[in-house]
Amino acid sequence: MAGSGTDGRLGEEFFTPGSSSFTEFLAAHRPGLLPTRPLLPDGVRAAPDAFPHGTTVLALTCRDGVLIAGDRRATAGNLIAQRDLEKVHPADDHTALAFAGTVGLALDMVKLYQVELTHFEKVEGTPMTLGAKATRLAAMIRQNLGQAMQGLAVVPLLAGYDHTAPDGARGRIFGYDAAGGLYEKRHFHAEGSGSPYARGALKKLFRPDLSRREAALAALHALYDAADDDSATGGPDLGRRIFPIVAVITEEGFDRLTEAETEELSRVMVEQRDRRPDGPVAAP
Repeated sequence: MAGSGTDGRLGEEFFTPGSSSFTEFLAAHRPGLLPTRPLLPDGVRAAPDAFPHGTTVLALTCRDGVLIAGDRRATAGNLIAQRDLEKVHPADDHTALAFAGTVGLALDMVKLYQVELTHFEKVEGTPMTLGAKATRLAAMIRQNLGQAMQGLAVVPLLAGYDHTAPDGARGRIFGYDAAGGLYEKRHFHAEGSGSPYARGALKKLFRPDLSRREAALAALHALYDAADDDSATGGPDLGRRIFPIVAVITEEGFDRLTEAETEELSRVMVEQRDRRPDGPVAAP
């Protein structure tokens, strides 16, 4: 344990006032525990197919908040490394995180970010604002820049419900680049190799007043379009009963759709594609 003495007692650093950031605490006392520690020697770049990569993830605002979704496929070069990867995770009660990029590093970053938010709330006695959560994640991504330059990039997507925002604008979406650049996105956004096709689909399907069900169907259509043109993105697998992860964040908090709900919506979407292979058209 970080800072534990040989007698099992906590070290002095645990009782010394300092930053409310758990990441900064680790960096000061146990930097080797951070997922941003160097994995490869300087000048060495990872082979493109050496580690599993995950795509595609997306988010869009809806009537009651914001929806976030992701396909389930991870690839290593031309191989499907995993068919049922979960790329969408709750960060806290009103914030969710999805990722594209190097799977192992991304999963570690998700866990560290969850601890970061919990640690801050315990130390400060109040949760971070949504804007502060977005900024804190940007700093964590920036710490991974060295690995990103070696081909081990992680590009997350953050979505949350902001109680302080005006009505109708409480669902917020934040995108990032591999260097930690932070960009708030209006209405919808997607990351990963299939993201251009997913964003194209969302551009024609998005409406500000989408219900939860309508937003989920729009997300599934967008992921279907991404899988149709990007081999690294997996569509709904009806035979194996593997379907995208879909979650909605509202005033009540994070709510992941059940497997039964995502299966029913996926089958509805596939039936719609049987009738119209190119997908639904934009509303007039």
